[in-house]
Amino acid sequence: MSVVTVTDHDSIEAGEELRRYPDFFLSEEVTVQLPSRTEMHLGVYGITERDHVEIQKRRRDFIALVMYLTERKLFFSVNHVFSGLTGRREEEDFSWFASYAPAFEVRNGAMWSEANASAARLAKKWGKVGLGGSDAHTLAGVGLTYTEVRGARTIDEFIAGLRMGRASVHGAHGSFGKVTADVYRIAGGFFQEKPWAVAIVPLTMLVPAITAGHWLNEIRFCKKWATALESGEKRPRMLWKLEPGLGVEAAR
Repeated sequence: MSVVTVTDHDSIEAGEELRRYPDFFLSEEVTVQLPSRTEMHLGVYGITERDHVEIQKRRRDFIALVMYLTERKLFFSVNHVFSGLTGRREEEDFSWFASYAPAFEVRNGAMWSEANASAARLAKKWGKVGLGGSDAHTLAGVGLTYTEVRGARTIDEFIAGLRMGRASVHGAHGSFGKVTADVYRIAGGFFQEKPWAVAIVPLTMLVPAITAGHWLNEIRFCKKWATALESGEKRPRMLWKLEPGLGVEAAR
């Protein structure tokens, strides 16, 4: 990797150990509440500590948050567009995505390959920059899915390349086996840290059934919304005019 970032959920603590490296830049994955009262994950890249504080203040108000990101000229993306991880989705949510977001995550290393492919098709249809990331929750998956900007030599050049739509995505997709293995790795780490919990080890036999239920729900969610959007059954209403790579330009 030429440059590296970490996007933890609503946290930048991992950056404390990494920011001393010149090829590292600070980012985060923000849990945002949309006007419909649903939630989504927004990746925000190249931030400062002050940005993190302000982002967390605004994350319960999608419009206020996007206005701040636009004012600060911070690059951001809608992550795992066709995933049910954050719960239900409403039709109007896709209007907000279409109107405000300069980028979609189109290859997530923990997601079903068809969900990634559907996100890539939607990004192309709506003129969004496509990003990729590992979404690794254990070290085994770190860096296996990534975004490339050819010719970028510095962090600033990399982010500038994203804004100009020069990104390409590479690497692994997710799978049921990959998710299940990650849960077992997390559980193994927990038992190493908490030996007293060994009594609940037999419960780990349920992990494949739980992850299978999760995986089937992801497939169901993706098929429902991808089919609706690609068939034209659901047409997002454009709410604002977007300046590519920057954010909201003006209401219309």
